[in-house]
Amino acid sequence: MASPRKKRKVTVYLDPDIERSLADFAARRDRSQSMIAEAAIASFLSPDDAERREAIIARRLDQLDRRATRVERDVGIAVESLAVFIRFWLATTPALPEPAAQAARAKAGERYDAFVTALGRRLAQGPKLGQEISEDVPGSEE
Repeated sequence: MASPRKKRKVTVYLDPDIERSLADFAARRDRSQSMIAEAAIASFLSPDDAERREAIIARRLDQLDRRATRVERDVGIAVESLAVFIRFWLATTPALPEPAAQAARAKAGERYDAFVTALGRRLAQGPKLGQEISEDVPGSEE
């Protein structure tokens, strides 16, 4: 049986908040602050700690990459939708004679307010256009 190693006293300076957290954690676990600090330092200095941190960072970067890909896809859908709408509108909407154009301009504010209200409802309730497209288009996968 190996004899226990003699431990040495080390003095460290801790921020008061960290010291309080250490004391609270030790009290909750019914362990000594020295044991908690020793375990934390050993974990921090262990060779696999760097690998563990790298794995955590890699997972986080993968999540961010997937989110950025979805944002890029959604922006592409929005741009294409707008382009198709504008082309369709320009191709199908004839110019109005001047008296009718004045009446249309007068009505534009009211119609815009109705559009914004409908858009707000749509954004609050969902589903989003991107979800509808991925569900409606055959062979598309998220």
